[in-house]
Amino acid sequence: MNNSTAFLELKYGNIYGGYPNFYAISEICLLVFEHGSNKIFIETWLNNANVDIVSVYSKVNELGHTVGRVKEVINMRTHRRKPYREDFRLDERQLKYSFQQLRPTKMPIKNFLLKNMRKYRFRDIVTFDGRRDVFLCERSGARFDRYNIVDLQKDLNKETDYLFSLNKLAVVIGFEHDRSYLRSNNLEYWLHPIADRQIVPKSAAYDAARLMMVHNEYMEYHDDFLLKAALVLNKIQNTKSQE
Repeated sequence: MNNSTAFLELKYGNIYGGYPNFYAISEICLLVFEHGSNKIFIETWLNNANVDIVSVYSKVNELGHTVGRVKEVINMRTHRRKPYREDFRLDERQLKYSFQQLRPTKMPIKNFLLKNMRKYRFRDIVTFDGRRDVFLCERSGARFDRYNIVDLQKDLNKETDYLFSLNKLAVVIGFEHDRSYLRSNNLEYWLHPIADRQIVPKSAAYDAARLMMVHNEYMEYHDDFLLKAALVLNKIQNTKSQE
């Protein structure tokens, strides 16, 4: 029997003009990797609430090193984007409307996770800096007490004493998504067209695919992984000292 590992990735953001510590989930991806057969299954949930959220992403150089952060405003229903303004605030009535729009999304999030946790057999759920991801899923009613949650960023930090970003690690492993294949330094997996279509840059599925490839390189080619990680860090140091 093939055993499987699940990879959980979320996209979320603050309500634009709302509370800075309240996050709304915009996207969930659960990627399941079946060991032995190398089959990859991707399940995605998208929030279509009519709410503007603040999306924050990193601008990186060719080494995956962050050179800046970009904030933009995205409407989850229309996917329209508009510039972010630091001083923008919603009034109480507008904020109440946003919360009303978000309330009905709790049950679909819970059902999505419940359905796919039953559908696929796995015990390990791998996250990347995933404490908030798990918390936001739990806030919607999902339960993880039967699962072993692995935070790959935390494990790597323990071993290397360096806090890697997923962008840097994608460079370390030579991540590529090309014509129905996921490739890295030592691995290559075929993707079913349904799974392949979901892997779009900046999406939760794209991050889940990168996370899976990083995890498998780390587990299966450990020494080579650490060597390549050290080389990338050296290049970043050299670039910094030249600036």
